[in-house]
Amino acid sequence: MIRRILKNIDFTILFAVLALSAFGTVMVYSASMVSGVMVYEVTPDYFFNRQLMSWALGLVALFLGIIFPYKNYRRLFKLILLGTVILLAAVFVFGHTSNNAQSWLPIPGLGKFQPAELAKMSLIIYMATIFTKKSGYIEDFTRALLPPIILMMLVVAMILKQPDLGTALIALAVSGLIIMSSGLKKVHLFSMIGIALAGAIFMYNFGLSEEQLSRFDGAYQPFEYADDAGYQLINSYLAIHNGGLFGTGLGAGVQKLGYLPEAHTDFIMAVIAEELGVIGVGVVLLLLGLIVLRGFYISMESHDTFGRLLAIGVSGLIGIQAIINLGGLTGLLPLTGVPLPFVSYGGTSLLMMMFSAGMLINIHAISKIKKAQEQKIAA
Repeated sequence: MIRRILKNIDFTILFAVLALSAFGTVMVYSASMVSGVMVYEVTPDYFFNRQLMSWALGLVALFLGIIFPYKNYRRLFKLILLGTVILLAAVFVFGHTSNNAQSWLPIPGLGKFQPAELAKMSLIIYMATIFTKKSGYIEDFTRALLPPIILMMLVVAMILKQPDLGTALIALAVSGLIIMSSGLKKVHLFSMIGIALAGAIFMYNFGLSEEQLSRFDGAYQPFEYADDAGYQLINSYLAIHNGGLFGTGLGAGVQKLGYLPEAHTDFIMAVIAEELGVIGVGVVLLLLGLIVLRGFYISMESHDTFGRLLAIGVSGLIGIQAIINLGGLTGLLPLTGVPLPFVSYGGTSLLMMMFSAGMLINIHAISKIKKAQEQKIAA
């Protein structure tokens, strides 16, 4: 079976993922070599070496995602979800705190692991499995929709508690996308949209901390808060402006020299814009868009509901996370600390993104194998 899957690999996604992740590793070095010494007091290649190790592990995760038949996740979804909830709970007991968030579990000898990144993928598998099972009575809100929504909200609440607003929003949005793709009634769809809007208004007025609220000021009034909440966004604007069409040259950016905080993580696209210009940004957006659009196409050609919903969830995850990241560094959305898929520094994020891309390739390959078998029988 593995040999047949490898013969039917989607080389479009494979090329885009390998190109983006390799390029991201190079850009992590460019964005972090100065701040590594000046801010973190480590060697210039410290973050590069760690990202390079994550990239190597990511290649293994990509390969495992490709060869592991996606239908097996339906049998394992309870174990996957239970393990995720246990890890999220463990964060509150053993977790490492950084930037006012307790989101990481230390792993001796390897660094830190972020269970919230795993939670996004676990929710995709859970929602795809449940709504495949409930497809026969999807119009019954109480039986089909309410139980998985409650469980999904529990996982999202655990992520919010860390607090990690950005990851929680992504998990919520991707779960909502799968629900909307499951064939529910229009009245239920509009009701859920209304509830989501009401929940967002409630969270904005009563559920966000002062620090989280300040991010709205930083996003939409950055120059009035230039020394505080708007500082990072203003320096992102300067980096984008400095880059122009062709950029200042790889490694020649100025804003990463202590002016743009966290340049190698959620603001890495600003460094790309400064050093490689509009052309560099365009290439990254093209590759990301290629993965997302190809993923949605794979969902449409899938022969079963589970594969379709799984592909929609994975494609939506990559697309939504990219939109939230890019919205933050351009001032269209408040900053949430969300990494750019395949490009930003972050081992857990890179591992999960590459594994999820492997899942897309696996869905495509098995769909092609099944289609060939059907054509052979028909002939």
